[in-house]
Amino acid sequence: MKTNIRPPAIPLVTVDPYFSVWSMADRLSDDFTRHWTGKRNAMTGLIIIDGTPYRFAGRVEPNAENYYAEPKAMKQQEVQLTPLSSTYCYEESGVRLQMRFTTPLLMDNLELLSRPASYVQLSVCSVDDKPHNVRIYFDVTAEWCVDSSDQLVVWQQHEEGQLVVLEMSHEEQAYLNRSGDDLRIDWGQFYLAVEKSPEMRTYLASAEIRKQFVRKDEIVPGLKGDMPQAVRDHQPVMACTWDCGEVGAAEVSNLFVLAYDDVYAIEYFGDKLQAYWKKSGTTALGMIGDAFAEYPDLIKKCTAFDQKLWADGVRSGGEKYAELLVLAYRQAIAAHKLVTDSDGKLLFMSKECYSNGCIATVDVSYPSIPLFLLYNPELVKAMMRPIFKYAASDAWPFEFAPHDVGQYPIANGQVYSENALEGQMPVEECGNMLIMAAAVCLTDGHADFATEQGELLSIWADYLLEYGLDPENQLCTDDFAGHLARNANLSVKAIMGVASYSLLKGMMGHSAEAERYKKAAEEMAIKWEELARDQDHYKLAFGQDGTWSLKYNLIWDILFDTHIFDEAIIQKEVSWYLKKQDKYGIPMDSRAAYTKADWLVWAASLASGREDFVSLIEPLWDALNETPDRVPFSDWYDTNTARQMNFQHRSVVGGIYIKLLKDTWALVGKKAL
Repeated sequence: MKTNIRPPAIPLVTVDPYFSVWSMADRLSDDFTRHWTGKRNAMTGLIIIDGTPYRFAGRVEPNAENYYAEPKAMKQQEVQLTPLSSTYCYEESGVRLQMRFTTPLLMDNLELLSRPASYVQLSVCSVDDKPHNVRIYFDVTAEWCVDSSDQLVVWQQHEEGQLVVLEMSHEEQAYLNRSGDDLRIDWGQFYLAVEKSPEMRTYLASAEIRKQFVRKDEIVPGLKGDMPQAVRDHQPVMACTWDCGEVGAAEVSNLFVLAYDDVYAIEYFGDKLQAYWKKSGTTALGMIGDAFAEYPDLIKKCTAFDQKLWADGVRSGGEKYAELLVLAYRQAIAAHKLVTDSDGKLLFMSKECYSNGCIATVDVSYPSIPLFLLYNPELVKAMMRPIFKYAASDAWPFEFAPHDVGQYPIANGQVYSENALEGQMPVEECGNMLIMAAAVCLTDGHADFATEQGELLSIWADYLLEYGLDPENQLCTDDFAGHLARNANLSVKAIMGVASYSLLKGMMGHSAEAERYKKAAEEMAIKWEELARDQDHYKLAFGQDGTWSLKYNLIWDILFDTHIFDEAIIQKEVSWYLKKQDKYGIPMDSRAAYTKADWLVWAASLASGREDFVSLIEPLWDALNETPDRVPFSDWYDTNTARQMNFQHRSVVGGIYIKLLKDTWALVGKKAL
């Protein structure tokens, strides 16, 4: 597989919202690596070939205020992305270097999915039939374990069997000490681990060690002064040097593991929860040892998964669609944290990144679920459990579903709009929860999960029956566009929420109730068509002639095979979308020239023909390929300029998998239907 897209940012180490580091440049040597928020979480890679130094990652001088003659950047030949790996290939002075970043986020193994360990493999060989003397340097900075560079860090080194493990951490270990969006973790321990060998040396040092390596000076180990030290003052690094010796045509490799033990991951209604990987008592050093021991087998599994997903994506929507799937995969997962509650039930807690930092947001989970329905539906249930728990408590005062359960990583109750009624999304969240419940139960082939929450689902379905067809002035998931009364697309969601409840009642064996809700949904759909019709398309809002919007919520009528809406409605909408495209995609609606990437792909997936689907999604590929905004996959952007409007690193890009889900369900069928 060969990807051709120029990603706006390239995933390197992608585990969870705190442990997620990217390259936001074309070449890994153009800039320091950065946390998804944009703050520097630096790594530096240097190589000396026959006495001449080159950079292949980051820079030597950490302080931009000081002049330093950086060594020449090694020539980067290409960067290749797969769902689980990003691989940089370099050639210089007769030597080929490959740097492969792999985070093995395989969803059929939840302990592995939760494991906060990411691989960096360096491989080197000669390509000109001559031997070359090669030495390599690699480091990561203390920036990875603090929120701001004025914070103080401490460090130590461990020897664990055949491993050398370097460790850094913030001096003050105040677990779960704050919540918010533009924040980085400042508790727990950050690790760099390598296998012992005569050729490998490890250092806890100042970033000055980079200059010593480049100048071929004697490397002085250790940090000047006592612990603790401020990151910005001394630029502490965990570093390794690898003396490759004389390198010939045979490739030689070495493996590094970057890991992070956050000790406590989430506060959940007063309980401090540890990450899922710790549930059996595994220690951080034990986890790192497992990562090394399992690497040969894991890399084979990762390669097999990458190849299958690529083939499935190409078959479903072509190579550009497959590239969108590749770019979305690690980001969608890394915007979550996997934990269990006090009863051992799985919780998959999203962070509403680059927005307000809400945790377990319903209308962030809803667009993300196609990815997780495909690869592990248990994760969809794990997204929904916090909402069910909160909605059933005395703390939630409303008859509709909540928006969230807090602000990451504190999940002690909704924070959105300070619970003011006028700031809620009543139809939105009820519809989302009902549709998600139906989707996961259809995937299971039974309704056990929904049966556990029968009372809440019934309340929410009846709420939609009463208020969903012609929604009052309120917010929906696209809250950045403001309040809107009589929202036609929101009405579709309400109708599909009622249809979803009909499906659930049918799976529960309540045929009369199932028929009642199905008939209600069909009657609502007939009224919807009358209210929304506007010649050759359907309106943004009832009563607003000359307006339009993406009716992305219609996709569930196709996926569920419910036929609540007349097929001609969907065909008419797709024809309209094809006529309304800007250079970089279809606007979300007639109010502004911007769109949401997830909704664009959902709308495109309404198309019955592959050609129309490809025509509708290729401008999204162009937007990512050409945007000047070098940030992790932004789902909200301008359709004329490809500029980021806001949002990055959000789990909603999992929604891009909806076409693959549609095709997969069409092939295998839903177990319950």
